Amino acid sequence: MPGYAWLSLTTDYGLSDGFVAACHGVVARIAPTVRVIDVSHLVPAGDVARGATVLAQTVGHLPPAVHVAVVDPGVGTARRGVALRTPGGVLVGPDNGLLPRAAEALGGIVEVAELTSPEWFPEPSRTFHGRDIFAPAAARFTLGASLTDAGPAVDPATLVRLPEPVLVAGDGWLEAEVLTVDHFGNVQFAAPGSTLRHLGPVVRIGGRRAVRGGTFADAPAGELVVYPDSADRLAVAVNGGRADELLGVGPGDVLRLE
Repeated sequence: MPGYAWLSLTTDYGLSDGFVAACHGVVARIAPTVRVIDVSHLVPAGDVARGATVLAQTVGHLPPAVHVAVVDPGVGTARRGVALRTPGGVLVGPDNGLLPRAAEALGGIVEVAELTSPEWFPEPSRTFHGRDIFAPAAARFTLGASLTDAGPAVDPATLVRLPEPVLVAGDGWLEAEVLTVDHFGNVQFAAPGSTLRHLGPVVRIGGRRAVRGGTFADAPAGELVVYPDSADRLAVAVNGGRADELLGVGPGDVLRLE
């Protein structure tokens, strides 16, 4: 397998402990010349769906790389650690639904392996697989190691996948699940941005009026705007405020737009 000059890290480890630094250190010991991009370490703790969204919407903008993602409430249990090879890079992390959407963004899964090699992972901690399994495996992959050096091949069909979000469309209306809420309180729906053209010039969301637009300032200050966001998803924001608070919604909620 060809090597990679880049490695990315996406976790829910936060920034107040040494967890992220330990992962960086493991990578640096094995592959000291690889360059590391920190995507985010502020994914809400244990929020696999949010981590999957952040990862899937980011990897396509990064250079070809090995991408480590760790949002792993099942660490130390029977859940598998896996590596997924795609045309655009390698993904490493827990088999809990975190990786497949990012794999699709990188061109689809070509090969999967379970990370079980006793030579690679002699005495892993039960609670810190990011340091002891995922980071060292990823570092070796950047150096050109094959996935099957890390463990046996896995049928991609057996990978855990997150449920498909709710999306139902009718004549002039849409019911869509909230996929994620970003740092600014902007609410992203599980609908492509192109669905905006099927709605009227004034849209009601959860009983509130919103204007159609292309950016936040297309609505008056304090008002809602529906727009295609930078990931080309349908989203709603408040000009100068937080849409999640105004609408009282969070990821997993379903809203009607009409």
